[in-house]
Amino acid sequence: MTTQTQMDFGPLVVTYDERVLRPRAWTLLQAEWAAELSHDLPAGPVLELCSGAGHIGQATAVLTGRDLVQVDADPHACTLARANAAANVRSVAVEVRCGDLAASTLPGERFAIVLADPPYLRRDEVEAWPQDPTHAIDGGDDGLELPRRCLPVAGEHVSPGGVVLLQALGRAQVEQLADDVAAAGLELVEVRAEDERRAVALLRPRA
Repeated sequence: MTTQTQMDFGPLVVTYDERVLRPRAWTLLQAEWAAELSHDLPAGPVLELCSGAGHIGQATAVLTGRDLVQVDADPHACTLARANAAANVRSVAVEVRCGDLAASTLPGERFAIVLADPPYLRRDEVEAWPQDPTHAIDGGDDGLELPRRCLPVAGEHVSPGGVVLLQALGRAQVEQLADDVAAAGLELVEVRAEDERRAVALLRPRA
């Protein structure tokens, strides 16, 4: 039996349980940065990859006034995301798609803002976080398996003039992804770091 918990997250009250990753307060940085950038971006919705319980994307939708599409492979996370959207987001539309990252976006779909919040811990670090579901934090042997899957999807579906905001395990992990960023047709603009293990990278389509 799962026990649901609620917490304030920016403009939201998020409901979650032990089967999904507990919201981290620092990740509001990603939504607030998206809102800061939104005024100078083309029209269009937000796409969130690896959305979990939905809080980062939904905070972004509320703060920017943009419609939102959220994608996650975990059916339980998708159920929570839908419930959180119904409880918190009334001014814009939210669609939660459950399934594989690449298969859950349509050919030709474009998004002004793409958020990516993939699991990014190395597999040998996962046991240090027993309170978190393994599938929500395990990024493979080098921690880069899911970030590498997110980047091509983000590069294909971000609008010209749009932005990608990628959550990462600090600046060092962003640097490790340099070749993958380039292969996705993106370029690194800036990294904002909470500390050496918590960072968000701003990427844009290459001219």
